[in-house]
Amino acid sequence: MPSPAVSFFPARDGVRLGYRELGEGRPLVLLHGISTDATLWLRHGQAETIAAHGYRVILPDFRGHGASAKPQEAEAYPADVLTDDAFALLDHLGLDDYDLGGYSLGARIVVRMLVRGATPGRAVAAGQGLRQVLGFGGGAGSFMRQVYAGSASFTPGSREERAAQRLLAGGGDPVALVHVLDSIVATPVELLGSVQVPTLVMVGSEDERADSADALAEALPYGTRAVVPGNHGTAVAAPEFTASIVDFLTDHR
Repeated sequence: MPSPAVSFFPARDGVRLGYRELGEGRPLVLLHGISTDATLWLRHGQAETIAAHGYRVILPDFRGHGASAKPQEAEAYPADVLTDDAFALLDHLGLDDYDLGGYSLGARIVVRMLVRGATPGRAVAAGQGLRQVLGFGGGAGSFMRQVYAGSASFTPGSREERAAQRLLAGGGDPVALVHVLDSIVATPVELLGSVQVPTLVMVGSEDERADSADALAEALPYGTRAVVPGNHGTAVAAPEFTASIVDFLTDHR
């Protein structure tokens, strides 16, 4: 299936942001992770499969990613700006009855939207755990900063070197991506208790965040948990991942 065409909308500060759509039916906004873009949901047919179940799937690119603008100035990345941008997309499309999902960084933004008053019918937060939401995820963010800054030296052939090569091969702008990392804010656990939206917390069985994902599901009053095959990099491509989203959304209609 050809990739959907990119459309654009203005963020609240005027930055030009891109998004794609496919399918018809109930709107579902899906947010991608750091150093990738909306095609995360297209590469293995996830968005197409979900759309076939009666959904209008909406796939934005975060600022600093994909087809969206990549400002170089730190001032263009204030605290929680990705959440602000997601709310701007809802306003642009006039969405007030919709579902919401995200993977990795996208899941953190889903949580931020929920605690800031977003009211989707249901939500999916995949590839993240309570530790990361609380701002204690340190390792991955520190590693990415080193890679983007070009300040890391890894043993040739090591797992770290391969991970760094994958990050750089994504074609992202290192300056913009460091600013994105700086904009991410933590969510206090007490705010999670106020979320009244049924939320699926999903994680790969080999993802190092798996135990923390259990804690996130428990912290959300209407949180449920699902485990699918794979690690943080591969779980999103597993057929079970997409099937779990479809089952969760349709069961809660």
